[in-house]
Amino acid sequence: MATGRGGRGRIGPWRALLPVVWVVAGVLFGTSASVSQGTDLRPGPADLADVIRGQTQRVEAQAKAVQQLRDQVDALTAEAAPGNRSVKKLQNQIDDLAPTVGTEAVTGPGISVTLDDAHRDAASLPEGYTADDIVVHQQDVQGVVNALWSGGAEAMMLMDQRVIATSAVRCVGNTLILQGRVYSPPFTIKAIGDVQGMQQALDTSQSVSIYREYVDLLGLGYQVDQSHLTFPAYEGSLELGHAQAAR
Repeated sequence: MATGRGGRGRIGPWRALLPVVWVVAGVLFGTSASVSQGTDLRPGPADLADVIRGQTQRVEAQAKAVQQLRDQVDALTAEAAPGNRSVKKLQNQIDDLAPTVGTEAVTGPGISVTLDDAHRDAASLPEGYTADDIVVHQQDVQGVVNALWSGGAEAMMLMDQRVIATSAVRCVGNTLILQGRVYSPPFTIKAIGDVQGMQQALDTSQSVSIYREYVDLLGLGYQVDQSHLTFPAYEGSLELGHAQAAR
C-alpha cells in the first residue's frame, strides 16, 4: 500500500541501483590508478611519434576498406550503365589521366635516392656542430622530392607508398610521417621517368647540394642508384585539402 509524500513507502528503482553505481565507479577509479601507476594517461608532445605509430595499423585497415568500397562502386556503375556512352567517355578520360595522377600501377627506368642519419655520436662532432646536424630533416627529403619532380619524374614512391605532386612530407624529430604512417631513417625516394634529367636535377639542386656538404663533412648518408622500377597505384585522396598561393 502506498504512503503519502512524507512516508517511507517502496524504494524506487534508481535508489536501489545507487550502491551498484558506487561499486562500479570505485572499480573504474582503481583500474585507472593501477594502469597509470601515478603517471598521466594522456601522451605528451614527446610521445607524438609513438601515438602516430599506434594509429598506423588502423589507417591501413581503413585504406583497405576504402579500396573495397571503390571496387563496389565501379562494379555497380558497370552493372547499372554498361552501354552508357557518357560513362564510357569519362572512363576513357580517366584511363588517359591515370598514369599522370598516379592512380595506375607503372613500371620503367628510374632512380632511387637513400638518405640516412650519420652513424656517429654528437660528442665526436667538430666544434660548432650539434646532434641536429647529423640527422635527416624534412627539408632534406623535400629537396630530393622536388629535384626529382623538376627533373622529369613521372611517378614517385617514398618508402613503401606511392606519392603524387600534392603529397605532404612531414617529420617529427627524425621520423617521417606520410599519409598517416611513420617511418624511421634511412629514407628512400624512388622515381620513374627521365633518368638523365632527374640525375642532373639532383646534381644541380641547391638544397641537395647543401645536404651533400654535410654528407662529406659529418657522414650523413646519401646514395643514388639507377634501375628498372615498378610502382603500385596511388590509393590516397586526390583532393587537395589546404593550399596557399606562393608569394
